[in-house]
Amino acid sequence: MATAARRPGRGPLAGTRVVELAGLGPAPFAAMLLADLGADVVRVDRPGPPGFGADPAFDLTNRHKRSVTLDLKSPEGAELARQLAARADVLIEGFRPGVAERLGVGPEDCRARNPRLVYGRMTGWGQDGPLADRAGHDLGYLARTGALGMTGPADGPPVAPANLLGDYAGGSLYLAVGVLAALLHARATGEGQVVDAAIVDGVAHLGTLLHGLLAAGAWRDRPAANLLDGGCPWYACYATSDGGHMAVGALEPRFYAEFTRLLGIEGDEAAKDRDDPARWPALRALIAARFATGTRAEWTEVFAGSDACVEPVLSLREAHRDPHLTARGTFTEHAGAVQPAPAPRFSATPTAVTAGPAVPGADAASVAADWDLPGLTAAPPAHHHHPRSAEEPR
Repeated sequence: MATAARRPGRGPLAGTRVVELAGLGPAPFAAMLLADLGADVVRVDRPGPPGFGADPAFDLTNRHKRSVTLDLKSPEGAELARQLAARADVLIEGFRPGVAERLGVGPEDCRARNPRLVYGRMTGWGQDGPLADRAGHDLGYLARTGALGMTGPADGPPVAPANLLGDYAGGSLYLAVGVLAALLHARATGEGQVVDAAIVDGVAHLGTLLHGLLAAGAWRDRPAANLLDGGCPWYACYATSDGGHMAVGALEPRFYAEFTRLLGIEGDEAAKDRDDPARWPALRALIAARFATGTRAEWTEVFAGSDACVEPVLSLREAHRDPHLTARGTFTEHAGAVQPAPAPRFSATPTAVTAGPAVPGADAASVAADWDLPGLTAAPPAHHHHPRSAEEPR
């Protein structure tokens, strides 16, 4: 594969070199975000089958990257990883605390070779604290931070929002922001640093507004009891006659007036005094009964072009065919795979999907040439197949 196919050479981070020590979940997504923005991301994969057990060609979080295979448990592999770090601006890893140090690729080992290096660490619990050494996943981090307790119906269990809120919002995005902030500092001062990005920290930080409302007595500390958590009848989802759903977000009074008019309930007594929580059950029942009289497509047409803030709830497969998202190019297709386009957008340094997922170990020759590291030309033999236990991301 040609070197150019792996280096888009576009975006605001063009010329920035990133080493990613392969893992699963939030660290690879953060590295993908940097790669989407133009960084030259070299992913260090371990020997053996891919850790996530699927065809690497479908792991879109590895798009725009290049891959080399190193056995970090061997002295030779660890040394080559340190040499990559010596030539990089950023290194990202998502091992449990202490694993990178035991492999000889921790912050001290790498920054001894490259004091300007920004060393980004992604875990669930953080590098310290009573739970730092425990395994975990998105759902558990949401549970501990109070975020999960805000979801779901008042009389039912919390609802898992896939792994978007913990892994990617509280994890990947905070790691990326931290790395970019540290990179600005390093370029201004010549001093790199370690970025400790923990999913629990990021998710807790996302709740800043709600903690303020809670302190002010404007938020009830239970699910489905507030303005923004489904407790409010005009900020909730309703079933349609064909099994679909419509999302209602008519918060402001003028939008609510438009909503009730188009729904056909503006003259109903239950729709009038919306600010009295005692009237919410009756209002919710009224709205639900009305939506149940039509299909999702019919209600979408009713609210089309209005400011009622009512939208159809689409599936993943439906979303990329949505007219607005199609017009904006929010989704794109590359090599037959429909996928989200890079975000955000830049006027002077535009981005685009120009390469698919890196094949593990396929780019050793091009990375060796571009990064002046001849030892990568022939990948070290696969002495071990590493299970994901000790090195499992989080």
